[in-house]
Amino acid sequence: MLLGASLSSGPAWNSSVGWNAARGRRARRFDPRRGQLRLPAPRQGVGLDVLPASLPPSLPAGGASACQPRLVTGRAAAPPPPPPPEGETQLPLASPPRRRENRGAWKEERARLAAEASARAVNRGWWPTRCSSQAQRQDGNRCPQQMKLRHAPLKATAYIRGHLESAMSVKAFRLVPAVERDLLMGDKARINIECIECCGKNLYIGTNDCSIYYFLLEEKNSPAEKTSFSVSKQLHKYLSFRKPVGELKAASALNRLLVLCDNTITLMNMMNLEPIPTGARIKGATMFTLNENPMSGDPFCVEVCIVSVKRRTIQLFLVYEDRVQIVKELLTPEQPCAVAIDGHYLCLALTTQYIILNYDTGVSQDLFPYSSEERRPIVKRVGRQEFLLAGPGGLGMFATVDGISQRAPVHWSENVVGAALCFPYVVALDEEFITVHSMLDQQQKQTLPFKDGHILQDFEGRVIVATTKGVYILVPLPLETQIQDLLASHRVEEALVLAKGARRNIPKEKFQVMYKRILQQAGFIQFAQLQFLEAKELFRGGQLDVRELISLYPFLLPSSSSFMRTHPPLHEYADLNQLTQGDQEKMAKCKQFLMSYLNEVRSTDVANGYKEDVDTALLKLYAESGHESLLDLLVSENFCLLADSAAWLEKHKKFFALGLLYHANGQDAAALQLWVKIVNGDIQDSTRTDLYEYIVDFLTSCTDHELVWKYAEWVLQRSEEVGVYIFTRRPLEEEQKNSFNPDDVISCLNKYPVSLVKYLEFLVLERRVKKEKFHTHLAVLYLEEVLRLKSLAAEKSEELSKSQAKLRSLLQKSDLYRIRFILDKISGTDLHMECAILFGKLEQHDKALHILVHELKDFAAAEEYCVWNSESKDLPYRKKLFHMLLSEYLNSSTSEHQLAMAAVDLLNNHAAEFDAACVLQLIPDTWSVQLLSSFLCGSMRESIHAQRMTQIALGLAKAENLTYTHEKVKLKGIATVLSDRKVCQMCQSPFSEPAFVRYPNGGVVHTHCAANRHVNSSTNHHLSSPSGRT
Repeated sequence: MLLGASLSSGPAWNSSVGWNAARGRRARRFDPRRGQLRLPAPRQGVGLDVLPASLPPSLPAGGASACQPRLVTGRAAAPPPPPPPEGETQLPLASPPRRRENRGAWKEERARLAAEASARAVNRGWWPTRCSSQAQRQDGNRCPQQMKLRHAPLKATAYIRGHLESAMSVKAFRLVPAVERDLLMGDKARINIECIECCGKNLYIGTNDCSIYYFLLEEKNSPAEKTSFSVSKQLHKYLSFRKPVGELKAASALNRLLVLCDNTITLMNMMNLEPIPTGARIKGATMFTLNENPMSGDPFCVEVCIVSVKRRTIQLFLVYEDRVQIVKELLTPEQPCAVAIDGHYLCLALTTQYIILNYDTGVSQDLFPYSSEERRPIVKRVGRQEFLLAGPGGLGMFATVDGISQRAPVHWSENVVGAALCFPYVVALDEEFITVHSMLDQQQKQTLPFKDGHILQDFEGRVIVATTKGVYILVPLPLETQIQDLLASHRVEEALVLAKGARRNIPKEKFQVMYKRILQQAGFIQFAQLQFLEAKELFRGGQLDVRELISLYPFLLPSSSSFMRTHPPLHEYADLNQLTQGDQEKMAKCKQFLMSYLNEVRSTDVANGYKEDVDTALLKLYAESGHESLLDLLVSENFCLLADSAAWLEKHKKFFALGLLYHANGQDAAALQLWVKIVNGDIQDSTRTDLYEYIVDFLTSCTDHELVWKYAEWVLQRSEEVGVYIFTRRPLEEEQKNSFNPDDVISCLNKYPVSLVKYLEFLVLERRVKKEKFHTHLAVLYLEEVLRLKSLAAEKSEELSKSQAKLRSLLQKSDLYRIRFILDKISGTDLHMECAILFGKLEQHDKALHILVHELKDFAAAEEYCVWNSESKDLPYRKKLFHMLLSEYLNSSTSEHQLAMAAVDLLNNHAAEFDAACVLQLIPDTWSVQLLSSFLCGSMRESIHAQRMTQIALGLAKAENLTYTHEKVKLKGIATVLSDRKVCQMCQSPFSEPAFVRYPNGGVVHTHCAANRHVNSSTNHHLSSPSGRT
């Protein structure tokens, strides 16, 4: 890109190219393939708009950028700007005449035009400041501030300078005069400043007439926080060399000033500027520098590196208070033009290239080429083992001692003559301007017009710039002020980069407080621009008190909240209406963001201490927007304030949610009353279509039994099947406590037969209550229902089958009901199966089987009867039942073929349940063996299996007995010695008689101790054998 898009900093702006274009020269580029600079060909259709010399009193709607030059590309140049008013001219910022002899004339013409523009601005009241009165601006009158500026020494150059500065990104520095010409040289016009040195409050100036001026620099801070300096002249020392003073360096630890004049470095006293008595000096130096990272380890000396008058020679010295000592002499490939030193490393600008040289090992590292004939080399130490170099193409290159660059280069003028570092900025000086670049993002941040400057140096964070006639100080604005200015112009990214870079210069605690506030301010700027994701991250990073954000939304904070906004404020908005200017779409987006943000932070540490405010605000947002998360908020743990939240929910007709709020605050009666009104249709709320079922579930888990009894009638009247759940689905802990008396519940349910049956089923079948009255009551209700349905058999056949199945299941499985009472009720009905079950319960199996076989002729049911009646009985009982069934088949008075076949099927299907010998005596002689082959084979197999299992059991018993006998023989073979010293291992008492018990592990105890089964665990652990036998 040959030309920047604007004068403000940004990725598209190349400061060196831009200002070179303004001077009328094509930008030069370094060609690494040829090792030389090349000139790009002119591009058609690229031009720069001109800026009218007459500027309006305030910038146009586009801000400063609207008045900036802009890039125009294409085949044809951009259309010319509108002509100025009659009598006015335009101040060109584009190329002046290219010939050098016309350059001075062009500058004079430009100054003349600027002066005319300034005069017109004064006459019309156009000033680069803002009036304090809106009425004065509308009337065209000048405000008092303007009147003061009218009498100030404001010239056209200063007027244009102000607008150029406003076009830059940051006002990082303010140029303050330190030593004026009159104080330095009086009326001696030929005296020029050659070098400067500043150490604390001591300022030294070397001039071309071989003089050193010593000033005391005092910093003054005015109430308006504008720094100024008072300078008092202390000494003037003439050196009598008749040569300019080339360089000054102060060694405050030694109280010495090193002065280079006439190729000689002289050691002088810093206070009286007298040479030291020993006359120690270094001869043959063309330039020198001090090692700010010395390697000698001696605190009473400084390391000095000089470029010797000898060709291609570098020398290193140790300078003490009264003597100097040469340490090393090095040869370089080319003649050094500039040098900087850090530790063992020298950074040298040679004739054609920059190199890094380790003077301790002699190893050198080439960096990149350059031409000392085309530009002045710059070598500046910027940190430990890092240097700043003036590279080709107007680049300020950072290089480490390893020959690499860890920072991106800065773009400055190709004609830069000096550079200084004031973190986080790099300051560069060229023929007409001082430019400020950020080390953090390498962007140009500020430009200050400054002509005839030739010295720019930094001294312990103080940046001093000088012309040949005067000395000025670049006073950095406080970083916090710079950051606030950036935030005020909504340049969030730049502000954050600057804030992060300020960490190294600010105490940790102070920085954390400042940085959090900056993040919060940046978050509100992004929020106002509807950049919600960025705003959320900034709010989180800044640990924003979320109430600051909530307070923007009218009526969201509870009326009882004591929150007050931070002072000074984090933003400029009174509320959301002002921020969105009434735009409903933007307002909806802002509310959606706040809902999302509050939902995320409500369970984190961000909300600690004011969870009531957060949850109440979130509830209001959910209710207003009808958000589905409203119910989730209320059913989970929350801290919504009842008074504010209830009024808000009622206002937005969220009655079901209001009931949840009452429940969350322990007001279950109010919640139920509200929900019942919704179900009854007294109030309208369609949140839940199953609200009745929800009320039943609520009462089911309700611990207030009075409340349950109060609404029991209401729920049962609406639905008997569902309403009974309030008694049958109680929590398990309540069931274990029997919190509801079943008799009371049954009394309540007597009016509701369906509910009564379900409750008795719950008691009998689920809770398995062992009370005869509940079992009998349930059986009677089942029976009555069956009889009722039998009268409607044609219509209710399916229901009849289900009811009969329930009745039969209860009669079979329960043993607690009154059997004869039920039997009496069944007598005279056609419920034969039920009668058979009841006879079976009375052990009257013959009657039961007779009913099943002869009346119902249900042979499968007869077999099943034998099975379920003998489930919990022994084998003989089971065989007895099957033999009774077989007898019922065979001893019938009528010899029906059907009964005979049922008998054969019974024998063949249940051979194991019969005694074969008895069966053979019962069956008719006419039955063939083939007919009973299955039964006979099964019986034989069962008999043989039983015999073999008995033999196996007998063999195992014999083997176990043999094992015990073997162990007993082994134990008897081991002798046991019993003496009066031996004690019982259980009671620890000696043996008084020879009778004892010996355990397999060798332990000996009294017989009565062994008989005692209740021994303590430790004794049992030590004395018990693995087999547990004695």
